[in-house]
Amino acid sequence: MSKGVAMISGASRGIGAAIAARLVGDGWNVSLGVRGGRMPDFAAQLPPESVLACAYDAMTGKDEARWLAETRARFGPVGCIVANAGIMVAKSVIDAEDEEVAAMMEVNAFAPRRLVRAAWEDLRAGGRGRVVIVASLSGKRVKSALSGSYSMSKFAAVALAHGIRHAGFDAGIRATAVCPGFVATDMGLSLSGRPAEAMTSPDDLARVVSMLIDLPNEASVAEFAVNCQAEEFF
Repeated sequence: MSKGVAMISGASRGIGAAIAARLVGDGWNVSLGVRGGRMPDFAAQLPPESVLACAYDAMTGKDEARWLAETRARFGPVGCIVANAGIMVAKSVIDAEDEEVAAMMEVNAFAPRRLVRAAWEDLRAGGRGRVVIVASLSGKRVKSALSGSYSMSKFAAVALAHGIRHAGFDAGIRATAVCPGFVATDMGLSLSGRPAEAMTSPDDLARVVSMLIDLPNEASVAEFAVNCQAEEFF
């Protein structure tokens, strides 16, 4: 018996792919939001009856309702949203152009809000809707000048998770901002200069997400920070 239906944005590779594979293994049906709608290569290893790929571009602001409709038509009501799609422009708050900041806000904060809003009635109806916003430790602190603009959008993403939690708490909706540091993905490897083995594995983040969405309503977790290095607070 399926645990339910999860929609995962940014699911073609990296963190999103690891979460998708983990949730399918846990017994979820998953709908992957990917640019172009082509089934990602990793999904060939998953049971085809449990996976759907849908075209989704977080930048447009127009795909959420259609993606939800396609998911419901295949699997039924949605019980979990994992907002993982994200972009980064490594510029200070002074050097970044307005268009670059706007793009990060659009993908990292506005798109997850639209997606959760589209699925809100499904999440409420089940009595234990789950939302995971894959934010960043850059949503908890500004580590450097070059991460400043990115941090603006990720602080907003963390606040979004808190807002969702408050808005849906009485209906059994639980939302968590998952805040990793450097993760061994293409983006993480290019930014950190660290070897992959010295960074958090996407599979370990997937284990975290699996645990969070499986917790009962009485064990709400607002934020979950994950780091591969020692810092003052994380």
